[in-house]
Amino acid sequence: MGTDLSYAISKMQMLSTSDYASVVSMNIFVALLCTCIVIGHLLEENRWVNESITALLIGISTGVVILLESRGKSSHLLVFSEDLFFIYLLPPIIFNAGFQVKKKQFFVNFMTIILFGAVGTLINCSIITFGVIQIFKRMGFGNSLEIGDYLAIGAIFAATDSVCTLQVLNQDETPLLYSLVFGEGVVNDATSVVLFNAIKSFDLDKIDHRIGLHFFGNFFYLFTASTVLGVLAGLLSAYIIKTLYIGRHSTDREVALMMLMAYLSYILAELWYLSGILTVFFCGIVMSHYTWHNVTESSRITTKHAFATLSFVLETFIFLYVGMDALDIEKWRFVSDRPKTSVAVSSVLLGLVLAGRAAFVFPLSFLANLTKKSQSEKISFREQVIIWWAGLMRGAVSMALAYNQFTLSGHTELRTNAIMITSTITVVLVSTMVFGLMTKPLIRFLLPVNPPPKRKNSMANMESSSNSPKSITVPFLGGSHDSESELYGTEDHRPSIIRALLSTPTHNVHRLWRTFDNSVMRPVFGGRGFVPVAPTSPTEGNGSIQQWH
Repeated sequence: MGTDLSYAISKMQMLSTSDYASVVSMNIFVALLCTCIVIGHLLEENRWVNESITALLIGISTGVVILLESRGKSSHLLVFSEDLFFIYLLPPIIFNAGFQVKKKQFFVNFMTIILFGAVGTLINCSIITFGVIQIFKRMGFGNSLEIGDYLAIGAIFAATDSVCTLQVLNQDETPLLYSLVFGEGVVNDATSVVLFNAIKSFDLDKIDHRIGLHFFGNFFYLFTASTVLGVLAGLLSAYIIKTLYIGRHSTDREVALMMLMAYLSYILAELWYLSGILTVFFCGIVMSHYTWHNVTESSRITTKHAFATLSFVLETFIFLYVGMDALDIEKWRFVSDRPKTSVAVSSVLLGLVLAGRAAFVFPLSFLANLTKKSQSEKISFREQVIIWWAGLMRGAVSMALAYNQFTLSGHTELRTNAIMITSTITVVLVSTMVFGLMTKPLIRFLLPVNPPPKRKNSMANMESSSNSPKSITVPFLGGSHDSESELYGTEDHRPSIIRALLSTPTHNVHRLWRTFDNSVMRPVFGGRGFVPVAPTSPTEGNGSIQQWH
C-alpha cells in the first residue's frame, strides 16, 4: 500500500513538473510574440524589413539562447506538428485573406490566377523533380531516396508562401500584383497539398498514363468540390443570420457564428479529403459579400478586426517558431560531419526554385496576355519580374510537407532524411530573408514612384473595394456613421464609366452576375442593400440608410 502511494505521489510530481514547464514555455512564447509586434511597429517604415523577417530573426536569436541554456539539447519551446499547422494555424490566415481580398480584382484575373496556381505549380514541380533526380545522382547523394521521395520534393518546393506574400505586397498600392501573387499562392498551396497527397497514395511502382489522367481528374474534382463547399458554408451563414436576426439579442452570437461556420467549412473539407485551403478561402469571399452586410454595425467592426488580428498573430507565431526550429540540434547532428553536402543540397534546391518559377511565370504571362484585348490590361515585363520574385519565398507549408515526408513521429532517423529537413529549413530561411528583404525595394525600383493612370477597370475595382470589409472606417467608439456611399457604395452611371466598363472583356460576365446577384442572391441571402429594415434588425442602427437598389 505504501509503495503504491509513493508511486502515485512521484507520478503526480512528474506531471506537475511537466505542466509547469509547459506554462513557462507558453509564457516565454507569448512574450516573444509581444516583442515581435513592438519591434515590427518600430520598423514599420523600413523599406527592407517586414513582420515575417522580424519574427524569423527573433526566433533564431531565441533559439541560440535556448540552445546555450540547455547545453545543446534543444533550441525551441514547442514541438512542431504539421497537424497543428494545417488544422489550427493556417485556416484563420487563409480565411482572413479571402475575407479582406478585393473580389473584383481577384475575379477579373481569375483565369490567370488558375493558370499560375494550377498549371504553373505542375510545371514547377516537374522541373524541380527532374532537376533533383539528375543532380542528386551526380552528387552521389540520395541513393536511399525513391521515386516517391523525388516527386514529393518537387511538391514540397513548388509550394509558395502565401503568408509572407501578404506582408510584402499591399493590395491598395499594387492591387493587380497582390491579386495575382496571393491568388496564385492560395491555389498553389492547394495544388501542392493535393499533389503531395496524391504522390503518397499512388502506387508509383506501376506508373502508366492512367495515373496522370487520374491525378488531373482528382484535382478538378477537389478544386470544384472544395470551392462549392466553401460557397455553401458562406451562403448558409448569411441565410441564418439574415433570417433569424441574431444581432437583436447578442452581437457576440453573430461574430461567433461567422467564426465557427468558417472553421466548420475547413474541418468538413479535411474530413471529406478535400482542399480545406480553397474551401475556407472561398467561404471568406462569400461571407464578406453577403454575411458581413447582414450583421449589426458593431459586429462588422468586430469581425473585421478580430479576423485580421487573429491572422496577424498566427502569421507571427509561424515565423517565430520556424526561426527557433531552424537550430534544432537533433536534425543538424546528423549532418554535422557532412556540412558540404548539406550546403550543396540547399544550393541546388534554391537554384531549382528560381529556375522552376521562371519557367512558368514568363511563358504563362505571355499566354495570358494573348487573351487581353487592351494593352493596359496586359501584364508588363516589370510586373512579371515582381510576380516571379515575390513567389520565390518558401514557408510553413513547405516545412509541414517536408516533416510529413522525411520524419517519423517528429523524429529524423536517417541521414538523408535529416539532410532534406535541414535543407528545407535553409531554403525557407534564405528565401524569406533574401527574397523577402528585396521584394519591397524591387517593387519601388521597377514600378514608378508616381504610378501611371489606373487601368480601365479601376473604377470597377474601386466599387468592389467599397463592398469589402477592409473599406469600413467606422471608429471603435461611437462617432458619426459613415455615409451611405462610404458604407454601401454607389453605382455611378456616368457615360464615361460605362464606356470604360464596355471596353473590358469581362464586362458582359460582370453585368450578368450583377443582374443575377441583385435579383436572386441578395433577396435570399442578404448583403448590401437587401436587408429589410425592421425593429431590432441588423440595419436598425444605420439611421437614414434604407433599402438600396
